[in-house]
Amino acid sequence: MTNVKYPITKKHCCAWYSLVKPVEVWLVFYLFIRRFLNNAGWGIKMEKDFWLERWEREETGFHQNEINPYLPQYWQKLHLAYGSEVFVPLCGKSRDMLWLRKQGHSVLGVELSAIAVQAFFKENGYTPHHVISEKFDHCETNGTRILCGDFFDLGKDDLAKVSAVYDRASLVALPPGMRERYARHLLSILPPATQILLITFDYLQPEMPGPPFAVSAGEVEALYREHAEIRLLAQLDVLAQNPRFQERGLSRLQENIFLLTLHN
Repeated sequence: MTNVKYPITKKHCCAWYSLVKPVEVWLVFYLFIRRFLNNAGWGIKMEKDFWLERWEREETGFHQNEINPYLPQYWQKLHLAYGSEVFVPLCGKSRDMLWLRKQGHSVLGVELSAIAVQAFFKENGYTPHHVISEKFDHCETNGTRILCGDFFDLGKDDLAKVSAVYDRASLVALPPGMRERYARHLLSILPPATQILLITFDYLQPEMPGPPFAVSAGEVEALYREHAEIRLLAQLDVLAQNPRFQERGLSRLQENIFLLTLHN
């Protein structure tokens, strides 16, 4: 049988290109480059730069000026002893740390942006004591300590006294590829029996690019079920209360509140 070759002509290329919109070509190219960079170890740096630039440009719409209403509503479910240490990952300048401190807990946060750390203390009238170590700039005052540096540089010794974790804005701040690494690292450095109050968003991810990213109940199960007991405390439809997300194209929006208890 004779092999017949069909040369690809300019006409063929134009016909193919007309079927694929230029924006789709760029999207495929972007996803290819992103995957390549992630595999090369550069993806993490890209995510770091993204958040640092958000703080530098004061693009901090994710910051809440008020205490998150779910915190006082569900915190008592932990039955935490007075004076227990609470860890707040990717804490920013969250005022939720003030509420936790008022409940008699010592608070430990970790935050990448020095701008956010400085703003937390300045805006709340505190002058922190600074200690610089190899990996973190330690800022502490009034029972609240924030480690300025990379979450992934934390070790077991840093969290040795932690009894609970408050995660309102860290898991949902990370793209899918980093969430698994985040959960794996967190589980590796927390003491046994630590409790985690976890708040997530759930929506159709194609309708809106994160952050905040959609994290379903199924994904929470997949990330933590081998290491913790998982309780879904509440599943709330909140799209009507969040017009800014409606404007971004969402057709539904849920907030899920979980209580995780690590195995001994």
